[in-house]
Parts: sequence; structure tokens; C-alpha cells
Amino acid sequence: MSLVQHIMRPCNFGIATILNAFGGATRQVSDKVLHVIDYSNCAPALDRANLLRRFATVATEAPQSQKTLPPQPVAPQPGLKLRISSDAFESGLSHPNYSDVYLDGVRPTHLKPEKLYQHVGLRTIQVARWMFDYLTGYGPDMTEVQWLQRMIFLETVAGVPGMVAGMLRHLKSLRTMQRDQGWIHTLLEEAENERMHLLTFFELRKPGPLFRASVIAAQGVFFNAYFLAYLLSPRTCHAFIGFLEEEAVKTYTHALEEIDAGRLWKDMPAPAIAVQYWGLQQDATMRELILAVRADEACHAHVNHTLSKLKADEVNPFATGASQLP
Repeated sequence: MSLVQHIMRPCNFGIATILNAFGGATRQVSDKVLHVIDYSNCAPALDRANLLRRFATVATEAPQSQKTLPPQPVAPQPGLKLRISSDAFESGLSHPNYSDVYLDGVRPTHLKPEKLYQHVGLRTIQVARWMFDYLTGYGPDMTEVQWLQRMIFLETVAGVPGMVAGMLRHLKSLRTMQRDQGWIHTLLEEAENERMHLLTFFELRKPGPLFRASVIAAQGVFFNAYFLAYLLSPRTCHAFIGFLEEEAVKTYTHALEEIDAGRLWKDMPAPAIAVQYWGLQQDATMRELILAVRADEACHAHVNHTLSKLKADEVNPFATGASQLP
């Protein structure tokens, strides 16, 4: 008896009801495929949990020859995780991997603009930074609260460009039915990395309603502005982000100087989410965390400056998951 016949045998469930419970999709159990049609207008509702339990029981009663078959690959989604090893788990994409020597060697750098689009990106960043520094009181005597407010807010903005650019290139690939030349994954990895920065700093301070409202407003404005700008000039946008990340490296270098002077996060342990994501030592402190974040920002600066010099149809020179600069 086939698996489909075995499932259909209990007449009291009703064929239409059983089929309807699986939502009109195609399900695969072992090497047997069950094609399901939506019969929602033909049968009364059934307790879904009971039906799923019965379906699972039937699946386990497959012949021994089926049980010994190797699992078949499923693409593009391999399935649900049966167990997550840590409550700190959040990101499933590639994680940055830095050596201690590399982390200590990262320093602020600056690409001298030569083309018009680079000058536009640099001037825009200079104006934006001056305004934000003035509004947030950025300076040499900032408290831990002020540092965290600045970092959290900036990371909510920094996570937008990679997602917008990746989304637009994804949609273009769908429209034109052409390959993307490897840009999408690099851009999405950048967005995910910035999001992990945000979630890490969020573990140290929970913003209030007014702060959250300002984040919503800023995201609404910046997302749409960057969306339109990327449609008009991707090169200018990547140059803009490259210079933005240069400023981020300066800011995190300043934070490290404050830590080393004993004025900021003295011997404070890094959050568990940071230990898991960056692969830090279990006893890592905030200094190790800021070193890793600074290295991420230096990587983003290099990547975006490089992409800004390429044509949109050129091959992305960066390997998936790469983080250290050449």
C-alpha cells in the first residue's frame, strides 16, 4: 500500500478534510510526494493538531526500505532548527572573524575624493555628521548613556543602505532575468552586520518611547531618500556609505581611547550576543567588543569605496563572508 493510500484509509477523517488541512501545498515524506488540492469548500474543519499527529504517525510507519534511504536535499530552505544552542543566537549569516593582531591594527583611514560622485558623497557626510554631533552633544566628556544613545541611533540608520541596495539589485535581477554578479550577498551581509551592532548595544540600554519615535522618523526619511538616490546614482550612494563608515571608525576609535583611559565601560563584560556573534572569549570585555565593531566599520568603508568605483554590471570582487581587509 502506498503512503498516500495509507493516509486516505481512515474514512472517518474524510479525504477532503485531510487534504484541506495541508493548505493546498505539496508535502514530501521520505521519497513519496503527496499532491494536495484545496478542498476548503467541501468539508468541515478538523482539529489540525490531531491530524498532523496522525500524519506524523503514518510517516513513521513507512517500510524499512524507505527508512534506510539517505535524506533528500531540500532547497532553498533546509528546514527548521531542531535546537538552538544558545539564547544569544540571532544571526544565521556569515560572522566576522578577526585575529587579535588585526583588531589592534585597525586605524581611521580616508580615501581622497577624485571624482564628482565622491565629492558629493563626502560633502553630504560632512554636513550630516556636523549636524548630528551638534544635536547629540558629541565631544570628549560624554557619559556611557550618551555613548550608547549615539551608537544605537546610528546603527539603526547604518543598517538601512545595505538592505536597500541589496533589495534594488535583487529586484533588478528579477526584472531583467540576469545574474547580479555577486553584489546582493555582500550588501545583505553588511546590513545584517549593522543590525547585530544595534542588537548588541541594545542589550546595554533600552531606549524610551521618545527615542524609539525618533528612530522610526529617521528610518522613514532615510530609507526613502536612499532608495531614490540609489536609483539615480548607485556610485554616489556607495561613496556616501564609504565616507560614513570612515567616520564610524573615527567614532569607535574615540570610544576605545575613552575605555583605555578608564572613563568608559571599565572592565564591563561584553553581552552574550556579542560573544556568540564575533566568537569572542567568554570573558571578553567591552573593549574587545568595540575593537570588533570598529573592524566591521573599516571593512564596510573599504567595500563601499570599492563598489563605488565599479560599474553596476561588473563582478563583485569580495568573497562571501570575507571581513578582513587585504
